[in-house]
Amino acid sequence: MQHRWRTIDIVIASIIAVAFGVIFWAWGLLWNGPADAIPLPGRAILYGVWLVPAVLGALVIRKPGAAFYTLTLAALVSVALGTSWGWTLVLQGPIEAAAAELVFAAFAYRVWNLPVAAMAAAAAGIAASVYDAFVWYGGTSWATLRLPYIAITAVSAVLVAGLGSIFLVRALAQTGVLDRFASGRERAAV
Repeated sequence: MQHRWRTIDIVIASIIAVAFGVIFWAWGLLWNGPADAIPLPGRAILYGVWLVPAVLGALVIRKPGAAFYTLTLAALVSVALGTSWGWTLVLQGPIEAAAAELVFAAFAYRVWNLPVAAMAAAAAGIAASVYDAFVWYGGTSWATLRLPYIAITAVSAVLVAGLGSIFLVRALAQTGVLDRFASGRERAAV
């Protein structure tokens, strides 16, 4: 496997990141707006959207650093657009991204199936929610808020970022838009 990034890898990873940075900004409005009616920890079921770029970027690009680059850049774009969490995302985005990246690295960047995508998503979700548990919910109960919040976030991550990214890559591959990537040429294997 060729681990060197091509120009097209950087461009596509950047497009995914910028698109999701805008989605993150809008998702934050939903989280702090209408979804605020859903009490925590239940609202964490919406969390998986914030973790999609790490898994999607890695599944499309299939090179070391893709999960980290894509989610970190998406977080930075959302910060630039202005979020209620402000600059804390400059730290949180790379933490989540590194967790997903470690899973793909554990498989030597050679396995791109649903179980690995789900594990990467779960790792990112756990990293994200543990960060939140200490930074945002430090004064709350572990039993009634923080542990359920972490568990629900992990489930959301697996379903939305893991399974959702697999389905999105399959759908994109069918259009031919990913033909310049291994993810597009191995349509049946994704």
